[in-house]
Amino acid sequence: MSDACLDVKYVADLARLELSHEEIPHFQSQLDKVLTHIEQILSIDVDGVEPTSYPTPVYDRVRQDEAQEGFGQEGALKNAPDQTMGQIRVPKVVDAS
Repeated sequence: MSDACLDVKYVADLARLELSHEEIPHFQSQLDKVLTHIEQILSIDVDGVEPTSYPTPVYDRVRQDEAQEGFGQEGALKNAPDQTMGQIRVPKVVDAS
């Protein structure tokens, strides 16, 4: 088995994947393409480029994030289909058996 095929076998073992002998060359060609692409990315000079959390500008913020008054218990219970003792009543979801 060639060194390249050992790379695929090693990665497959890490991912707990069982590959047949026929699948290994197929995945090796895909792994080669991925590694070539990574080499291209690593060759890009990014000195002086500020890191960002978003690749494009964010325009969807419409207001400052400030605390606002909530709607309280009465408002929360206003549209509740079933309520008791000031709480929303829901069907039991845990089986006791």
